Amino acid sequence: MKIIAVCGMGIGSSISLKMNAEKALEALGIKAEVEALDLRKAQNEGHSADIILTTDDLIPLLQELPGKLVEITYVWDLAEIREKLASALGQ
Repeated sequence: MKIIAVCGMGIGSSISLKMNAEKALEALGIKAEVEALDLRKAQNEGHSADIILTTDDLIPLLQELPGKLVEITYVWDLAEIREKLASALGQ
Protein backbone atom coordinates (compact mmCIF):
# COMPACT_ATOMS: atom_id res chain seq x y z
CA MET A 1 0.00 0.00 0.00
CA LYS A 2 1.22 3.48 -0.85
CA ILE A 3 0.22 6.59 1.07
CA ILE A 4 1.24 10.14 0.23
CA ALA A 5 1.21 13.07 2.64
CA VAL A 6 0.69 16.31 0.73
CA CYS A 7 1.11 19.97 1.61
CA GLY A 8 1.47 23.06 -0.54
CA MET A 9 5.25 23.34 -0.39
CA GLY A 10 6.31 19.85 0.69
CA ILE A 11 8.62 21.11 3.38
CA GLY A 12 7.11 21.15 6.87
CA SER A 13 3.54 19.98 7.08
CA SER A 14 3.87 17.02 4.73
CA ILE A 15 6.96 15.75 6.53
CA SER A 16 5.22 16.03 9.92
CA LEU A 17 2.16 14.33 8.46
CA LYS A 18 4.31 11.56 6.97
CA MET A 19 6.06 10.89 10.27
CA ASN A 20 2.78 10.85 12.21
CA ALA A 21 1.12 8.65 9.60
CA GLU A 22 3.96 6.14 9.98
CA LYS A 23 3.44 6.14 13.77
CA ALA A 24 -0.32 5.72 13.33
CA LEU A 25 0.13 2.85 10.87
CA GLU A 26 2.53 1.14 13.26
CA ALA A 27 -0.03 1.45 16.07
CA LEU A 28 -2.65 -0.05 13.74
CA GLY A 29 -0.31 -2.87 12.73
CA ILE A 30 -0.39 -1.88 9.06
CA LYS A 31 2.61 -1.82 6.74
CA ALA A 32 2.64 0.87 4.08
CA GLU A 33 5.03 3.08 2.19
CA VAL A 34 4.48 6.72 3.17
CA GLU A 35 5.93 9.56 1.14
CA ALA A 36 5.84 13.34 1.70
CA LEU A 37 5.15 15.37 -1.44
CA ASP A 38 4.40 18.95 -2.36
CA LEU A 39 1.21 19.70 -4.26
CA ARG A 40 2.73 19.83 -7.76
CA LYS A 41 4.67 16.60 -7.29
CA ALA A 42 1.56 14.89 -5.90
CA GLN A 43 -0.50 15.99 -8.89
CA ASN A 44 2.16 14.64 -11.28
CA GLU A 45 3.34 11.54 -9.42
CA GLY A 46 0.55 10.64 -7.01
CA HIS A 47 -1.49 8.42 -9.32
CA SER A 48 -0.16 5.24 -7.73
CA ALA A 49 -1.12 6.27 -4.18
CA ASP A 50 -3.86 4.29 -2.47
CA ILE A 51 -4.46 7.00 0.15
CA ILE A 52 -3.74 10.73 0.00
CA LEU A 53 -3.45 12.55 3.33
CA THR A 54 -3.81 16.32 3.06
CA THR A 55 -5.44 19.43 4.47
CA ASP A 56 -8.88 20.75 3.54
CA ASP A 57 -7.54 23.53 1.29
CA LEU A 58 -5.78 21.05 -1.00
CA ILE A 59 -8.62 18.51 -1.33
CA PRO A 60 -10.14 20.25 -4.41
CA LEU A 61 -6.73 20.31 -6.11
CA LEU A 62 -6.14 16.58 -5.64
CA GLN A 63 -9.53 15.16 -6.60
CA GLU A 64 -8.29 13.96 -9.98
CA LEU A 65 -6.05 11.40 -8.29
CA PRO A 66 -7.54 7.90 -8.02
CA GLY A 67 -6.50 7.33 -4.39
CA LYS A 68 -8.79 7.87 -1.42
CA LEU A 69 -8.55 11.46 -0.16
CA VAL A 70 -8.34 11.78 3.62
CA GLU A 71 -8.65 15.25 5.10
CA ILE A 72 -6.44 15.87 8.12
CA THR A 73 -7.24 18.91 10.23
CA TYR A 74 -4.19 18.87 12.50
CA VAL A 75 -1.07 17.27 11.00
CA TRP A 76 0.46 16.93 14.48
CA ASP A 77 -2.57 15.17 16.02
CA LEU A 78 -1.57 11.50 16.08
CA ALA A 79 -4.98 10.40 17.38
CA GLU A 80 -6.81 12.14 14.51
CA ILE A 81 -4.46 10.66 11.92
CA ARG A 82 -4.77 7.16 13.41
CA GLU A 83 -8.58 7.41 13.52
CA LYS A 84 -8.90 8.71 9.96
CA LEU A 85 -6.44 6.16 8.56
CA ALA A 86 -8.29 3.35 10.33
CA SER A 87 -11.57 4.57 8.86
CA ALA A 88 -10.09 4.89 5.36
CA LEU A 89 -8.77 1.34 5.65
CA GLY A 90 -12.09 -0.03 6.90
CA GLN A 91 -10.88 -0.81 10.41
